[in-house]
Amino acid sequence: MRLRSALAAIAAVLLVLLVPPLISTSGDSSAEAQIRGLRVLVPNSPGGGYDITARTAVKAMEDAGLQSNTEVFNLPGAGGTVGLGRVVNERGNGKLAMSMGLGVVGSVYTNHSPVSLQDTTPIAKLVEESDVIVVGKDSKYQNLDQLIDDWKARPGEVPVGGGSSPGGPDHLAPMLMAKAIGLDPKQVNYVPFDGGGELLASVLGGKVAFGVSGIGEYRDQIEAGELRVLAVTGPERLPGVDAPTLLESGVDVNFTNWRGVVAPPGMNERDRAKLVSLFERLNATPEWKEALQRNGWTEAYQPGPQFGEFLAQENDRVATVLKELGLA
Repeated sequence: MRLRSALAAIAAVLLVLLVPPLISTSGDSSAEAQIRGLRVLVPNSPGGGYDITARTAVKAMEDAGLQSNTEVFNLPGAGGTVGLGRVVNERGNGKLAMSMGLGVVGSVYTNHSPVSLQDTTPIAKLVEESDVIVVGKDSKYQNLDQLIDDWKARPGEVPVGGGSSPGGPDHLAPMLMAKAIGLDPKQVNYVPFDGGGELLASVLGGKVAFGVSGIGEYRDQIEAGELRVLAVTGPERLPGVDAPTLLESGVDVNFTNWRGVVAPPGMNERDRAKLVSLFERLNATPEWKEALQRNGWTEAYQPGPQFGEFLAQENDRVATVLKELGLA
């Protein structure tokens, strides 16, 4: 009896030693997939579109168990080109990524940046978003027609604020609006702010006649009744926003913004693949899908190589638009 018990105990020990535990396998591979020490640079101020996108993405990654302890930090200036310069100078750094979008494409031209997005490693295009034309709740403008009539009558005295520097989406949208209603874009009194967060106070305080920014930056203030939306710039109305599109309002403009992620140049293939994979896996999570819906963003995922082709096309498109508007 004792011999049989001893043999059973020995067999149990051998089973533990010789058969690898199945539960730990997926945990180890998940840990290996994480990019330890990853930092995400935001090239504008807190509260702006790049900032909200970066922090939302990082939170979704952590909630989904894809990443932990990822740092998001802000380095604003010159429409995002200060941050862009930092990324390009971090050549080979596989633990740095930058949240960016259409605004940085235009800022490269208008700020005469010595570096461009073509100098970075494209990681992923993430979202598209409609801009909104907004006024404060106490504004005299109750609808878009009232605003346009006033704007056409005295363009220089109706300042428009945008959360991007000249060449960015919040600048291009009102310039295209001006052209569509017969105004010379050069007559527009555009007041740039470093992100929608900085613009908000001026819209609420009536320091600008109206503001243009992404829906995701202002949804809370819109729902609270602090901001009134006169129109949206995209092709369709936005869920939960009681405002027509510009096209519906007789203004021939269909304009959407987009955002994505780039990294330093000169990365080794392993680091590049891990970053691309991280955002590919993020895009498939329910946490990210919920964030898209909550912020009014449209999923527009493109992985690294396709995003690189898209960036080249956007670079040419923005240059053409700026030239047509006489702004470059």
